[in-house]
Amino acid sequence: MVAVTVPPERTEPPERPAPPADPFAPPPPYAPTPAYRPAPPYRAEAAPAAPPVPPAAPAPDPVVATVTGPTAAPAAVPAAPALDSFGRPPRRRRRATVPVWVLVLALVGSLVAGAVGGVAATEWRESRRPADAALPVAPPLTPGAGDQELTGVAAIAAATLPSVVAIEVRTPLGSGTGSGFVLREDGYLLTNNHVVADAATGGDIVVVFADGSEEPAELVGRTSEYDLAVIRVDRRGLTPLVLGDSDAVVVGEPVVAIGAPLGLASTVTTGIVSALNRPVTAGDPDAPAFINAIQTDAAINPGNSGGPLVNADGEVIGVNSAIAQPPGVLRQTAGSIGLGFAIPSNQARRTAEQLIETGRATYPVIGALLDTRYRGEGVQVATEGQDGAAPVTPGGPADRAGIRPGEIILAIDGRPVTTPDELIVAIRARAPGDAVTLTVRDDDGGTRDIRVVLDETQGD
Repeated sequence: MVAVTVPPERTEPPERPAPPADPFAPPPPYAPTPAYRPAPPYRAEAAPAAPPVPPAAPAPDPVVATVTGPTAAPAAVPAAPALDSFGRPPRRRRRATVPVWVLVLALVGSLVAGAVGGVAATEWRESRRPADAALPVAPPLTPGAGDQELTGVAAIAAATLPSVVAIEVRTPLGSGTGSGFVLREDGYLLTNNHVVADAATGGDIVVVFADGSEEPAELVGRTSEYDLAVIRVDRRGLTPLVLGDSDAVVVGEPVVAIGAPLGLASTVTTGIVSALNRPVTAGDPDAPAFINAIQTDAAINPGNSGGPLVNADGEVIGVNSAIAQPPGVLRQTAGSIGLGFAIPSNQARRTAEQLIETGRATYPVIGALLDTRYRGEGVQVATEGQDGAAPVTPGGPADRAGIRPGEIILAIDGRPVTTPDELIVAIRARAPGDAVTLTVRDDDGGTRDIRVVLDETQGD
């Protein structure tokens, strides 16, 4: 037998009163003034007394409560729902759902609106374009105005560019470029030795003229002592440039450098003569040329070598040959920093004549070796021989003038010298047979001026 216990009658809980308003709660932002406050939807009252507790049900008889079969579980009493602060059950929010067709319609509408807006913006911009640009134009030339003569650098460039060439030397290992200019109308051109030196060992020389035409060239003669070379093309009727007097050049006069830097033919740059008599070594490091150079700030870059440096009259006063670079700059990346050097035209004329006539060039010497280890005032004559050569060549110019090993040369023709290179380039700026005056200090500290007639020696 199953005993069923009847639960006591359920009584509804009394209505829970609403909590009183918090008098210390701050008003909401931008709240109305406190002159009027709507009454709350409830009225505060005193809390009611606790409801009476019903009597406990009597405990079931343990014997009667025992069953042989399954026992029916008592019915679960549902939990009372949670109430909000007003004593009301919370409202369950319903999640809004948007039909898919609405989303698709909105997407299509946005795409159409964007396309229409883009077309409208384009049409608006196009509507703002003027029908005619109406840019200003130059006034028409008066009759004969186009025949006016050029002046300044433009006139110099127009007169000299047809006589300046680009030179390319091609070898199995590669090619190099440089510049040159016409010496004679029958095809003789002047350039630097270091531009065409590879042609002496089997390279081919190609000359490119200002009009773009090309001609093969042959090597006539070269000298590493002056870093000059003469080549010839089989062409007649060329316009040679005039070699001016470099001894008349003054610091500050305007100059124009013309050539093919980095292979860019017919390039013109301008500047001034920055200094004179700069001792410069150029060309092959194993056989350097000693140049009593003209310094200029006209831009000279790799490829300008061999091109002319001309004055305001269009006369060649130098052959562009070298540029200075700060320490640490690789030779392959060298460029103009406003320190360019040119071989004086008087030296270039003398050497070119010898190369055309004999294929070789000579240079002057005093017949004395110089000590490159000496540090002090002036330049010291070596005290010991080198490579089988005596410090002072017996019977040479220095020996005949009475210069002895170990003596100090302080100046040449009144110009002080402080390094062996300065004395060498000053001597090579002369011609064999010229006389120079050397100021010499002997071992006793006395000084004397000695006249020395320069001898001639054959270059390579």
